[in-house]
Amino acid sequence: MIVGAIAGVSEILTMYPLDVVKTRFQLSVGKAEYSSIADAFRRIIKTEGFGALYRGIIPPILVEAPKRAIKFTANDGYKRLYTTHGLTGQKLAVASGVSAGCTEALVVVSFELVKIRLQDKNNAGKYKNTLDCVAKIFREEGPLAFFKGLEATLWRHAVWNGGYFGSISAIRAALPKPETKKGTLLNNFMAGSIGGTLGTLLNTPFDVVKTRIQNQSKLPYKYNWTLPALGTIVREEGFGALYKGFVPKVLRLGPGGGILLVVYEVVTGYMRKYLL
Repeated sequence: MIVGAIAGVSEILTMYPLDVVKTRFQLSVGKAEYSSIADAFRRIIKTEGFGALYRGIIPPILVEAPKRAIKFTANDGYKRLYTTHGLTGQKLAVASGVSAGCTEALVVVSFELVKIRLQDKNNAGKYKNTLDCVAKIFREEGPLAFFKGLEATLWRHAVWNGGYFGSISAIRAALPKPETKKGTLLNNFMAGSIGGTLGTLLNTPFDVVKTRIQNQSKLPYKYNWTLPALGTIVREEGFGALYKGFVPKVLRLGPGGGILLVVYEVVTGYMRKYLL
């Protein structure tokens, strides 16, 4: 569990500003507010200040350690469970990843909602800080509001984890066999990065829907259940709208997947050698 936590904190501290930009793209309906990632960074810093790139970081920081710990710990646990039921190989990797993703989603959904509200620049004057945001959501929308978007969050995490864990073993097997520790680290980084990219390619439409559902605070809600919401977005904005924010997302979760796997393997090796 400690291993997954260390891996997760390493990734978020490195990549968080891209998450803010991703959310801004996903929330835009119609003509995009920013023409590119560079334009988004430039305009956010110019009009809102550098700190805006880290707006909303407290909720993910608070949940990142248990989130990543659960990702790897649950994946290992489901692997052992499904192995006893006869699953092997790729089917085992995908099933374990999907199940770990669902478990992870249950933990992060409330933190994700608060993060999204804080990242939206239209809410800058509404919520003073994280605690104020939590208090106002509770008072104005009720306690169940913190589970808004749970179904979409389940889709997002199940699909990403299934793609990630379902692919990294096959990718590592396809890479040249490493002859040094540095080569092993490089292979793990490459496998994790490719796995993270694949997971992101598969789950971005669900992420767009989740972001829009969770940012709704007043009735009537335009977006409710995931699959109908996907249809609404395609009908009104075109298929490409399902991939709004894909580039900053993949720039974060592609290399982020590599960082996760490298840190996980390094810390696991250390613990096995010196602590277990």
